[in-house]
Amino acid sequence: MIGFLAQRLGQALFVLIAVSALAFLMSHFIGDPVVAILGANSTGLQRDELRRQMGLDGPLILQFIDFMGRMLVGEFGLSYRLGLPVSRVLLERMPATMELALVGMVIALAVGIPAGIYCALERRSAASRIVLGLSLLGISMPSFFMGMLLIFLFSVVLGWLPSFGRGETVFLGWWTTGLLTASGLKAILMPAITIAVFQFAMILRLVRAEMVEVLRADFIRFARARGLSRRSVHLRHALVNTLVPLITIVGLQLGSIIGFAVVTETVFQWPGLGLLFLQSVAAADIPVLAAFLVFIAIVFVTINLIVDLCYYAIDPRLRLSDRAAGPA
Repeated sequence: MIGFLAQRLGQALFVLIAVSALAFLMSHFIGDPVVAILGANSTGLQRDELRRQMGLDGPLILQFIDFMGRMLVGEFGLSYRLGLPVSRVLLERMPATMELALVGMVIALAVGIPAGIYCALERRSAASRIVLGLSLLGISMPSFFMGMLLIFLFSVVLGWLPSFGRGETVFLGWWTTGLLTASGLKAILMPAITIAVFQFAMILRLVRAEMVEVLRADFIRFARARGLSRRSVHLRHALVNTLVPLITIVGLQLGSIIGFAVVTETVFQWPGLGLLFLQSVAAADIPVLAAFLVFIAIVFVTINLIVDLCYYAIDPRLRLSDRAAGPA
């Protein structure tokens, strides 16, 4: 276990250093931060003084070391557009995106796994074919169109749900949440469903394909020959063996939702990181973009590490290979 974890942590550290280097290059070579802060009408003396204060007059390697040191304490400078510390801006927007991603994924898993199991066990039924057809529609439909369709139906026609914003939020320490208020729950429903539709369709089709493959395996025939109940064969034996690919997809997709929910957040004007990213691109706010790049790398590395640990817990072959390699 220790060797397995050390190997994954080493890989994660390498990825974070590489991404940090890219963020450093972005901060220093895409435009001049001094001009962006002081403006084009500033004098040469003013620019040289600010460049000295920001440590931009030293050797490049020393600037990178300083950048890494500030990054470790969450310091990415000031946002050009907002004039606020970048870390503060990210922390203010992060709870909205994290809640949206988690609620969307929970909805997708809660619907997709049972539907996938049903479609695998009842492959020839009419209901199974209808569900598969709907899942194909969900994969094919663009998220912005799904969002506008939901807004038209539930906001314009029925008037049940708000068409934009996060609703009323409450503070839990530094974290803001809308899941504890009625308006917050109403506000998150449509964007979460918009995200969940594509994820649900993918999870359903993955679970179905893996279940069909596993149900043909010899150990399933042996389990049936032993007289185990249908429920035990399907849930304790077949479903467990579909978890490894499912965990992979869920982990990667959760990272993608957190990092790239730009379209959904823009359609619903959801005040999260995706909308912040789009606004920062439009304003060429390089410090925010660099910090966003590092944050997304941390999210993906953390999720991949959790996925690898889940592999280790679920798949006994990894534990056996780790033990076999240990004494050597």
